[in-house]
Amino acid sequence: MNKVDQTIERIQIPSEATRNEALRYLDTLTKPPGSLGRLEELAVQLAGITGVLPLTVMKKAVVVMAADHGVCEEGVSAFPQEVTPQMVMNFLNGGAAINVLSRQAGADVICVDIGVNADMEHEALLSRKVRRGTGNIARGEAMSREEAIASMSHGISIVEELVQKGYQLFATGEMGIGNTTPSAALLSVLTGIDVELAVGRGTGIDDNGLKRKQDTVKKAIEVNSPDPSDPLDALSKLGGLEIAGLVGVILGAAVHGCPVVIDGFIASIAALIAVRLAPLSREYMIPSHISHENGHRLLLEQLGLEPMMDLKMRLGEGTGAALIFNLIDAAVLIMNEMATFDGAGISRERSPD
Repeated sequence: MNKVDQTIERIQIPSEATRNEALRYLDTLTKPPGSLGRLEELAVQLAGITGVLPLTVMKKAVVVMAADHGVCEEGVSAFPQEVTPQMVMNFLNGGAAINVLSRQAGADVICVDIGVNADMEHEALLSRKVRRGTGNIARGEAMSREEAIASMSHGISIVEELVQKGYQLFATGEMGIGNTTPSAALLSVLTGIDVELAVGRGTGIDDNGLKRKQDTVKKAIEVNSPDPSDPLDALSKLGGLEIAGLVGVILGAAVHGCPVVIDGFIASIAALIAVRLAPLSREYMIPSHISHENGHRLLLEQLGLEPMMDLKMRLGEGTGAALIFNLIDAAVLIMNEMATFDGAGISRERSPD
């Protein structure tokens, strides 16, 4: 049995007892029941996932998986492929949006080269390169099934290493020029959503580029004939190394009882595959935002996840997820620092006659 299968088998149902204890405690705090809305829902979810009360502010990591895509040969992106390694260096040097937002949230950015089509060296880079980018999915499979499993295994192992270093809360980030194309292909295959609805403008392509991207996705599906009932087959034929790596991050977080914040379109595709492989992994997911990318809302509906916010973002990198770290901390502090009715000497709401 490979590492992925072993991990899936070990994922547990979150603690219902701790969830109920958190619910009861929230109703003792100096507020009308449920009046803090989704902050209360977050607190209850965190209690179930961690199985521990009182909650604590957790050590946070945004795991940014980086890889290239052969489908860029089809002209599906507004940016050239060399931007992928350039942006990875920007992450490592602390200059990207994800670095700024992670610093604000008190989180660390963990950058992983899982498939960049360049030789990269940096003291802070985690090098887990499975291959130098995927194949062109318009002409053949993205990667082998074994390479997809290897990428997922790296994601699992990275979470294991980070948990050993004290990290308890994770977010999914990615970098890979062209990666909205395989993500749209996977969305269409795995859910049956029409290609025209699944494909968006990515980095900002024009109308001609959008039509070319839609045609490329249709061709990729036709050429590769992925099995919709086999998420690993679809992932290996149409996906990305960074997408597979993020599937591993999600599964790794779940097996270690850690919440994982799901970022935008690409990260949500990884979440969909994780749920198809391990349905219990969904219980460990915290949705972040609704991306401005076409198809993301439909994807979240498939996952049964309601986004926490809509800022019309479509950058990726984990930026939407990093913003949610602040709300998670707020939910924890509400549980820990608000007074109870009894403690503050405040009368509770009247019972109906």
